[in-house]
Amino acid sequence: MTTPAMRPTPEDAHNPSGKTFFGHPRMLASLFSVELWERFSFYGMQVIMLYYLYWEADRGGLGLLSEASAASVMGAYGGMVYLMAVVGGFLGDRVFGPERTLFYSAFAIMAGHLALAVLPGAAGVIAGLVLVAIGSGGLKTNASVLVGSLYDRTDPRRDGGFTIFYIGVNIGAFFGPMLTGILRESYGFHIAFGLAAAGMAIGLIQYSLTRKNLPASVHELSEPMNASEKKIYGGLAVLIIAAVLVLVMTGLINPANLATWVMTIVAISAAVLFYTLLTSKHTTVDEHSRVVSFIPMFIGNVAFWALFQQQFTVLAIYSESRINWNIMGLQFTPEFMNSINPVFIMIFGAVFTAMWTKLGDRQPTTPVKFSLALILIGLAFLIFLTQAGNTNVNFLWIVLILFICTMGELAISPVGTSLATKLAPEKHRVAMVALYFTSVSLGTVLAGWLGRFYTMETEVAYFTTLGVVTIIIGAVLWAMNKWIVKKMAGVR
Repeated sequence: MTTPAMRPTPEDAHNPSGKTFFGHPRMLASLFSVELWERFSFYGMQVIMLYYLYWEADRGGLGLLSEASAASVMGAYGGMVYLMAVVGGFLGDRVFGPERTLFYSAFAIMAGHLALAVLPGAAGVIAGLVLVAIGSGGLKTNASVLVGSLYDRTDPRRDGGFTIFYIGVNIGAFFGPMLTGILRESYGFHIAFGLAAAGMAIGLIQYSLTRKNLPASVHELSEPMNASEKKIYGGLAVLIIAAVLVLVMTGLINPANLATWVMTIVAISAAVLFYTLLTSKHTTVDEHSRVVSFIPMFIGNVAFWALFQQQFTVLAIYSESRINWNIMGLQFTPEFMNSINPVFIMIFGAVFTAMWTKLGDRQPTTPVKFSLALILIGLAFLIFLTQAGNTNVNFLWIVLILFICTMGELAISPVGTSLATKLAPEKHRVAMVALYFTSVSLGTVLAGWLGRFYTMETEVAYFTTLGVVTIIIGAVLWAMNKWIVKKMAGVR
C-alpha cells in the first residue's frame, strides 16, 4: 500500500532513475538554479544601476540624473517589477501557461542585462530596465507555481521543497551585489552588467535542457482566453504601450516624475481591486468582512516596504557616500551593503519558522506580527540619528540597522502572501493575491519617491519623520488587533 509519504509526485512519474535533489524531485535543482541566477542578476544590477545613473563620467557613470532622481527611477522600477508579477500571473493562467511564461521571462531578463552591458547611454538603460522588469515580474509569479507542480498536495516534502527554493533566492541575492560590485570597481559598469547577463544565461541554459521533465500540468491554462477576449486584451495592451510612448516622447513622463506616475497607476489598481472584491455579488458576508480587515493591513504593508526597499535607493546612496567600507584592511565596495540582508535571512529564517511552529496557537496574530515589523523597522531608521553628520560611518552601524530590518521582514513578509490567500474570497483568489502585490509595489515606489527628501542636511528630519510615523502606524495596527481579527471572520 502506498502511504502519503511514499506517493509518487507529479515529477516522480517521469523520473525512472529515482535520483533526487536532496531527497526532492530532480527538477527542483533546475528551478533552484534559474531562481538563484535570476535573483543574482536582479539584485546585482539594482544598486550598480543607481550609481550608473548619477555618477559622473569620470567615475564610469552616465551622470544623467541627480541622486534624488536616480533613487526615484529605481523605486519606480522596483514597483513595476511587483506590478508585473500580477501581469505574469495573468499570462501564466490564461495565455502561455506557467512553464512557457517562466521561460520567456527568463529570456527577457537575460536580454535586458545584455542591453545594459552592450548598448550605450540612455538607450541601454531604458531597454534594459523595461526587459528586466517584465521578465522578473513574470518569473516571480510562475516559478512558485512550477515548484508546487513537483509535489502531490499531500506530499510531506512540499514545504521543504519551497524552503530549498527560497535558499536559492537568498544565495543569489547574497552573491549578486557583492560580485557585480567587485567587477564594477575593477572593470567598469558594463562588465558588471555583463556578469548579471552571464549569470542569467547559465540558469536559462540549465533550465532549457531540463524543462521537458516538468509535469504536463505546467503547460495547462487554468482559464484560457477565447478569441474575443484575446482581441480585447491585445488591443488594450497596444493602447497602453502607445499611450506610454506618447507620454514619454512629449516629456509628460520623465525621470523626475516617473515614480509619481507609477505610484498613481499602482494606487488606482489597488483601489479598483478593493472595489471589485467589496462589491462583487460572489463575495459572501464573511468574505466581505475579511476584505475589509485587509485595509489596515494593506496600509501597514505599504509603510513597511516603503522603508525596507530603501536598501536600493536612499541607503544605497548612504552606503556609497557615508560608510567606511575598509574592514580589517580590506576595501569593500558600497554594493556589499546589499549582501547583508540575505545572510540574516538564511541564518534566521529557519529560526522564525521553528519559533512560530513551537508557539502554535500561542503565536501572535497576523496583525500583531505586522505591528512588530513596523515598530522594528521604525526603530532601525531612528538608529541613523546616532550618526547624523558623520561622514565616516563605521560599517557595523549599517549591519545593526539591517539586522533589525531583517527581523521585521521575517515577521511580515512570509505571512503576507499567506494572509492574502487566507482572506481571499473563493471566487477572487487571484485578485486578492494581486492586491497584496500592489501593496508591496506601492511601498517599493515610495522607497524611491521619498528619496527626493533625503540629503545630508535633511537627514535628521528625514529619518526621524519616517521612523516615528512608521512606529505610530505599527502601534495603531496593534491597537486595532481585536477589531481586525474579528473582521477576519475565523482567520487568525
